[in-house]
Amino acid sequence: MSDGRDPGELPAGVELSQLPGGVRVVTEAVPSVRSVALGLWVRVGSRDEDPRRAGVSHFLEHLLFKGTERHSAVDIAQIFDGLGASVNAATSKESTQLHARFLDLHTDRAFELLSEMFLGPTYPEVDSEREVVLEEIAMYEDEPQDRVHDVLADAVFGSHPLGRRVLGETDVIASIPVPEIDSFHRTHYVGPRIVVGAAGHLEHDHVVELAERQLAPPAEALEGATDGDGPDAEARTRFYEKETEQYHVCLGGPGIPRGDELRFALGVLDAIFGGSTSSRLFQEVREKRGLAYAVGSYTEQYSECGMVAMYVGTREDKVAEACEIIGRELAALRSEGVSDEELGRAKEHVKGRMVLGLEATAARMSRIARAILHDVPLLSLDEMLARVDAVSHEDLVELAADLYDPSALSAACVGPSEERFRAALPPVSEALAAA
Repeated sequence: MSDGRDPGELPAGVELSQLPGGVRVVTEAVPSVRSVALGLWVRVGSRDEDPRRAGVSHFLEHLLFKGTERHSAVDIAQIFDGLGASVNAATSKESTQLHARFLDLHTDRAFELLSEMFLGPTYPEVDSEREVVLEEIAMYEDEPQDRVHDVLADAVFGSHPLGRRVLGETDVIASIPVPEIDSFHRTHYVGPRIVVGAAGHLEHDHVVELAERQLAPPAEALEGATDGDGPDAEARTRFYEKETEQYHVCLGGPGIPRGDELRFALGVLDAIFGGSTSSRLFQEVREKRGLAYAVGSYTEQYSECGMVAMYVGTREDKVAEACEIIGRELAALRSEGVSDEELGRAKEHVKGRMVLGLEATAARMSRIARAILHDVPLLSLDEMLARVDAVSHEDLVELAADLYDPSALSAACVGPSEERFRAALPPVSEALAAA
């Protein structure tokens, strides 16, 4: 389901241009600031990888900082420091971005260097960076409260590419040769897949001019494009054995795609169920019974599907009770609906997060770039707030029935005993314990 809005319509202050090679440039002018947030985005992530190259997108993101024909890694760091800029990058399942924030008078130099890094890495320090990424994976393995979310993705999405973790696998990172990394870069960092996003004290035409001068990626058709088929809807159970003080448990199932207009209603429902401190899960599990420090729910959206999920971390003797409460709250959500008070409070919570989140130029840049990158209609802030205000009880009843059915949920856990984990699942879903 779409928003029913022409993707060509843009909010006030936002401008969009497309270069001959397919690169799109989207900007939002914020005259009241003296900085610019600039991001170079490409529509490629872990879901686009061959399983034998699991993690190459993230590894490549690291290598963008390690040197170009003109600049070493040290040069890059010193130049950005000399500009007073902050620079970073990120990889997700469906995109990679290289971004910086700097004073407006340094726009030309920052754009030049980011573009050179983005399109012209020379991989001079690849082996040392392998070790850095391997350490990042090792660090992540030591954080079960983070690791369990990838275990859940594997349970929900199965063999579908969305089930893979972004960091990839250690054996791939340790051995993948530079020619394969370079081939991946040349295949995917192509014009039609690239978006330049910028927000702050800027002129759109000037950013377009910089893009025309600095960005000249190949415009050939992309090979190995994103698999547009959604995963199957089978409920699964996954357990990752690790000696931990707590059991880290996630439950989740299929959600909605990022362009679905029900995403606003889902944000409200998530705030009611577990996404805020006044939510049912937070109050029932933590505040009233003291069963956990961390408990809550969240949602994720992708091109053709999404995920709803909930998490609790608790000690061994409290796992069963925590899962029992989650099962009871799932049932109540579907059978009793939500009160007028909950609906009103959740709407204000969601709207507040929207407004506060967009007071930074980096957040504005990310919002407009993501929308263009994924071909989602770009709404104004007032339009988004109106969508939230329009959420009805009926919307939430429909979503709860469709997305929070315990029989459709998968389960994941990181902890010492799979038997203890499975024994706690029947109050949520009898089928899960045997899955």
